[in-house]
Amino acid sequence: MEQLQQFKYDNQIVKKFLYASLLWGIVGMSVGLLLAFMFLFPNVTEGISWLSFGRLRPLHTNAVIFAFVGNAIFAGIYYSLQRLLKARMFSDTLSSINFWGWQLIIVAAAITLPLGITSSKEYAELEWPIDIAITLIWVAFGINMIGTILRRRQQHLYVAIWFYLATFITIAVLHIFNSLVYPVSLIKSYSVYAGVQDALVQWWYGHNAVAFFLTTPFLGLMYYFVPKAANRPIYSYRLSIVHFWSLIFIYIWAGPHHLLYSTLPDWAQNLGVAFSIMLIAPSWGGMINGLLTLRGVWDKVRTDPVLKFMVVAITGYGMATLEGPLLSLKSVNAIAHFSDWVVAHVHVGALAWNGFMTFSIAYWLVPKMTRTKLYSLRLANIHFWIGVLGIILYTIPLYIAGVTQAFMWKQFNPDGTLVYGNFLETVAQIIPMYWMRAIGGSLYIIGALIMIYNIYKTIRKGNDIEDESAEAAPLPKIGRKRLLGEKYHAWLERRPVQLCILATIAVLIGGVIQIVPTLMVKSNIPTISYVKPYTPLELEGRDLYIREGCVSCHSQMIRPFRSEVARYGPYSKAGEFVYEHPFLWGSKRTGPDLLRVGKKYSDSWHLNHMYDPQSTSPGSIMPSYPWIITSELNTKLTLEKLKVMAALGVPYSEDDINQALTHLKKQAEEIKNNLLEDPQFAEAYQNELETFGDNPDFIPLSDREIIALIAYLQRLGTDISQAESNTN
Repeated sequence: MEQLQQFKYDNQIVKKFLYASLLWGIVGMSVGLLLAFMFLFPNVTEGISWLSFGRLRPLHTNAVIFAFVGNAIFAGIYYSLQRLLKARMFSDTLSSINFWGWQLIIVAAAITLPLGITSSKEYAELEWPIDIAITLIWVAFGINMIGTILRRRQQHLYVAIWFYLATFITIAVLHIFNSLVYPVSLIKSYSVYAGVQDALVQWWYGHNAVAFFLTTPFLGLMYYFVPKAANRPIYSYRLSIVHFWSLIFIYIWAGPHHLLYSTLPDWAQNLGVAFSIMLIAPSWGGMINGLLTLRGVWDKVRTDPVLKFMVVAITGYGMATLEGPLLSLKSVNAIAHFSDWVVAHVHVGALAWNGFMTFSIAYWLVPKMTRTKLYSLRLANIHFWIGVLGIILYTIPLYIAGVTQAFMWKQFNPDGTLVYGNFLETVAQIIPMYWMRAIGGSLYIIGALIMIYNIYKTIRKGNDIEDESAEAAPLPKIGRKRLLGEKYHAWLERRPVQLCILATIAVLIGGVIQIVPTLMVKSNIPTISYVKPYTPLELEGRDLYIREGCVSCHSQMIRPFRSEVARYGPYSKAGEFVYEHPFLWGSKRTGPDLLRVGKKYSDSWHLNHMYDPQSTSPGSIMPSYPWIITSELNTKLTLEKLKVMAALGVPYSEDDINQALTHLKKQAEEIKNNLLEDPQFAEAYQNELETFGDNPDFIPLSDREIIALIAYLQRLGTDISQAESNTN
């Protein structure tokens, strides 16, 4: 009989990640709640640039996804991996680097995003130095995980570990390819992709960040913690095999369903739809496997809050992964896309699946590691019911809001005009739903605060969390070949290298088939001769648009629908976006589409709209941006920006670059003169000159940020409009 080896599980790293998850969870949810109230009180943070909606929105998503959920993933993996492999983590140093590096990245995001330092790409807004840090920390995590697997004492890799490995591999590929940029400075870069290509790569990443960061690691955690909490084996080993391989193969193809009716080639859109529908089978296979693990213990579910949270989490996963494929159907997408329906869909997954699964793991782990019982089952049950009510009050009103928006946008009068020609008419109708959303979000956070109090009291009454002693026999030497009667997958489960290679092939097939033709085949993205690059001033204005997060509320993609053409103008063409680094199509219309806004309003209208949106658009829920009116435009990087754009293929000549500042000042003077020709504006500006003319800090109107933003907005769509006028 082989002598047992003694070792200790590292509980300290689990504790750090778990506590960080709960802390950042409250921060991320609180920012989200503030954003929810901004829909009701748009100027609640008036005048504070770093608390504006457009800058806080990516902070909320990054804090919830990467800080709250990310730390929970690491906590669950570090706990379960050691026990499944009967081994301490490969390197305590790498564990610490993983933890502290991840927290520093979160802090960097919390500083840079409110300052407007952003790439604007959804779920990938962080600038290139932070992206490099993410890569390094992710690699440290991967080395630590794989190193632990290689020195394991357990022969076969349990299903949870398959999902952990797929997560590591796929997120590494997605992050690296989507983060390829050309730096302008330490805090500014441009995507190497443009327009349609950038959109496809971004949503290949964006959809699969949800798939392989918010889904596959949590499925791994489900396969470990649900059987542990229920004290029963997983329902079906065979189903887990089918679930894993079909999910990681199919998921990677589904990204284009975010770009239906856009200028993405039809073949790519249709591939996305087909594979999205296929996703229902493996997704529901996983849900069934999780729920049926609880067969025979339903009496325990009624009394055990951990299992209650797990049941709702797994059900939420099932509902979200049914709704996602349904939303990819073109007929449904035509209604739901750009509306609050999508926000509701996303939050079913975030609040129920990720949130409740994290809560259940925390409730299970803390008593286990402190060797005591949960302080209060009653408080945990209160948290459960408040959380469920919060989810209901958050999501159902937004579903109603989304349907309301969609049908109001599409209604026509008998004479062919839009019934609701003013976009703000649709906004006014859904304000009550925004109130319900804010109430639901408040309840959800209250529940989370109750949980933190409950866990704090549990920790106080329990023992200190210490490394846990364990013992196990060393890994038996079986050999590489399949044993007599051993099935292929059982052999694969003890061959981690082969498992990783096959998983990598499975996830890369879809990406290669979709991405490579779009990037390499020119005919997929035809150019339009009359579409010209932005002038230096317009490029600076576009960067201000990105800095302020305007893309969070305004799309720049007119779909080929009668209602959208009637409301916004000619539908979008792929060639319009060939110089767009990055693309700015948007995902939601809190305000109207801006692709054809150029020359629709006067320069003074745009200035007044930024200073006081309600003065030009009564009933608007857009916040004001006074700092853009008063701040000086920074042109120190203008020449470098044009050089980078030229390197990326934008046709700026050497003379264009050398004369950039001269051209910029000339265009700025023209816009200033346009403003001064408006009698009411001239009078207001004259008062300002008299007040601030002797102030050494006074900034002339032509040198302010608003001039560049006006230049950009007035350019949007005018290439197409001018060409169509010439044709007619």
